[in-house]
Amino acid sequence: MSDSDDVTTDSDEESSGYTDNDVITHAHGAGGGQMTELIEAMAVSRFADSEADVGLAALDDGSVQPIDDDHSVVVTTDSHVVTPLFFSGGDIGRLAISGTVNDLAMMGATEPLALTSSLIIEAGTPQSTVERVTESMQETCEEAGATVTTGDTKVMGSDEIDTLAINTTGVAVVPRGNHVPDAGLSVGDTIIVSGTVGDHGISLLSEREGFDFGGDLASDVQPVNDLVRAAMDAGEVTAMKDPTRGGLATVLNEMAGKADVGIDLDERAIPVSGPVSSAGEVLGIEPFDVACEGVVAMGVASEDAQAVLAALQDTSKGEDAAIVGEVVADHTGQVVLDTGFGRRYLTPPEGEQLPRIC
Repeated sequence: MSDSDDVTTDSDEESSGYTDNDVITHAHGAGGGQMTELIEAMAVSRFADSEADVGLAALDDGSVQPIDDDHSVVVTTDSHVVTPLFFSGGDIGRLAISGTVNDLAMMGATEPLALTSSLIIEAGTPQSTVERVTESMQETCEEAGATVTTGDTKVMGSDEIDTLAINTTGVAVVPRGNHVPDAGLSVGDTIIVSGTVGDHGISLLSEREGFDFGGDLASDVQPVNDLVRAAMDAGEVTAMKDPTRGGLATVLNEMAGKADVGIDLDERAIPVSGPVSSAGEVLGIEPFDVACEGVVAMGVASEDAQAVLAALQDTSKGEDAAIVGEVVADHTGQVVLDTGFGRRYLTPPEGEQLPRIC
């Protein structure tokens, strides 16, 4: 072995900022501040955005790259892990397709051109399990008007992976300049949520732990590109994000911080189902802090807010849509929640409450 093999030098540690004592934890995948810090240190600092309209440094739901004077290509990628693989309201296959289609939609790209799919499977997994997952992926593609055009499969040894993970990539083309960034909020914009929040995270935790709350708890996992299309046809949507990891609290704080604005929310206006509210109280988990997989948080030009709301409520997926707040010039980068009894900051959750959820 040469002197340089498998040796970490002082200069190596100084250049990276990390030592062998610094390890990845579940919190680094939870969608909060620790994940952002990791991505910025490990990826953003190493890859240039070149001519991208929206590149890696933006930390948006996808990238936007011009392909000619009139068109841009939108690309997003995601990896999906969840326990259990099959749950009330969906499964890992539906989650993978919906998550990828939805990330494209959050950029304003509601017509997916192509998806890729890579399955990483633990040896010993029943083939019937994989068949159920891929059938669900097919059904969800049909619902979203999408298709998987290429992919890959890898098999890992027993105990080297927890049953099954799926990586997907989505591609779409939009008219150049017609994408929607998550940093697009302006003072005066209205904040709309397209449906009840907390359903995915609360229902999954309840099922995983064997709790029976006597209500209809189910994940909201679904593709929402048709919902977004209806909203964009009805008025000016200035910014969008789907509240997955870290929930509504995390994405609204991200949107406020990127746009250098504040957000005022009315807690009583935020749609939360009765079963989710009750289960959340028992579990000690705030529905605003956990993942949704079929909901959009969007900023809308105030003059178009009622038209967009009506368009959302006119769809089967947006019946519970509500105006929940407004964008303000005060408390920039922060979200303030009016509880009806007082006002408090709505801050992103720390760490990861629910591992392997999306």
